[in-house]
Amino acid sequence: MIPREILKKIRQIELRTNRLVSESLAGQYHSVFKGQGMNFEEVREYQPGDEVRAIDWNVTARMNHPFIKKFVEERELTLMLLVDVSGSGLFGSGDQSKRELAAEIASVMAFSAIRNNDKVGLILFTEEVEKFIPPRKGRRHVLRVIREILFYEPKKRGTNLNLALEFLTRVTPHKAIAVVVSDFLGQNITANLQANPRRQAGLMLPQSLAQASFTALRQANRRHDVVAIQITDRYEVELPPLGRLVLKDAETGEVVEVNTGDPRKREAFAQRQARAQAELLRVFRAAKIDSIQLRTDVPYGVALGRFFETRERRRLHG
Repeated sequence: MIPREILKKIRQIELRTNRLVSESLAGQYHSVFKGQGMNFEEVREYQPGDEVRAIDWNVTARMNHPFIKKFVEERELTLMLLVDVSGSGLFGSGDQSKRELAAEIASVMAFSAIRNNDKVGLILFTEEVEKFIPPRKGRRHVLRVIREILFYEPKKRGTNLNLALEFLTRVTPHKAIAVVVSDFLGQNITANLQANPRRQAGLMLPQSLAQASFTALRQANRRHDVVAIQITDRYEVELPPLGRLVLKDAETGEVVEVNTGDPRKREAFAQRQARAQAELLRVFRAAKIDSIQLRTDVPYGVALGRFFETRERRRLHG
């Protein structure tokens, strides 16, 4: 039996996300994620304004007046959620950790999918694929997906996006919507300080996984419709002025001491993180992958809505 506090937390996420889905995102989801093609539905009599190209000439010849073929969109799709549950996801400087936000975003996407009669599947990954839930429909299935993202206890702490994308290709033979929810961070916090002992500019948080995963991202996007949702925390972008801190890498357990009271080190850190972010975005563009950047301290509704609007506008105009 699932503990009451777990059920309560899942229910809270469902209530928060369902309103957003009902008011706007379910319709936007339908518009921007299209089916595989068109299915023949029926033949009916021609009406003024119908496409002449749709006329069924064989039926028209037999009936002595025009009939057209009617097609409907092959709507049913599969949404595969690839969620990073590595150690860095447990970090959160405010009320919500990155993993909790990941569960909420996954909930929004999943409920949008089932509102459109699509299936939802889940891949949880660290440095290995930790759990796979095959695609299914229905509210109960989505609630299970949310529960796993929130409360699954991973065996590993590192990150290997490539393995997750390769696994996606093996278990999903047909084109799917593949939403990768991750902070897209990899190497440990002390690696560069150890490699460059004279460059004590400040804390080296995990570097972007972008370059290492570029080939895997591009290959996955050729088969599927890949969307990257990056979740960060404000203190991964800029350090707070709190003096000397001892920080532990959530993925490797390594420890580093940094003086956050030094404004030069804070500035150097902010610039380094900005360069890493710019490189990550460049890699997404090169792989032709749409991406959304979210933070634990900023409401996500506007950013998701803007993403859907931009994608829909691009689809309509070219």
